[in-house]
Amino acid sequence: MADAGIQDTPTILGPDTVFKGEMTFEKGMKLLGRFEGKITSGGRLTVAKEAKMQADVEANTVVIEGEVKGTLNCTDRIELKQSARYEGDLRTSRLVVDEGAVFSGHVTVGPDAIKGGKASAPNRALNIEPKPERVNQPQMAAAK
Repeated sequence: MADAGIQDTPTILGPDTVFKGEMTFEKGMKLLGRFEGKITSGGRLTVAKEAKMQADVEANTVVIEGEVKGTLNCTDRIELKQSARYEGDLRTSRLVVDEGAVFSGHVTVGPDAIKGGKASAPNRALNIEPKPERVNQPQMAAAK
């Protein structure tokens, strides 16, 4: 079914495209060229092997095969393919990293990773609460 791929990725920025700014799309986009800025999507973003992107991304799914720098916040999943080179912080429900992928940054993964938004602390996404400090108080002798 050749049309299925087109329906999933109706927008393609070709290899000779250089785009700076903000982009919003609903279904899917495949980046073959260069992008710098911000992307907001309820769909899937695929960064092809030959593509380069420096952006902050809010999306459902991001698949990286090329070079990406920036912050990724994904409600469903992030996939770093074997050829991926990613530098930045990511927050997602699910993370898939293929052998050979290169990643440098901070990770927050889990079902609650996105609920708190950008401002939540990484420990909150894993439901880890800081333990209160225990202070040993000297026992007072009972008055006679």
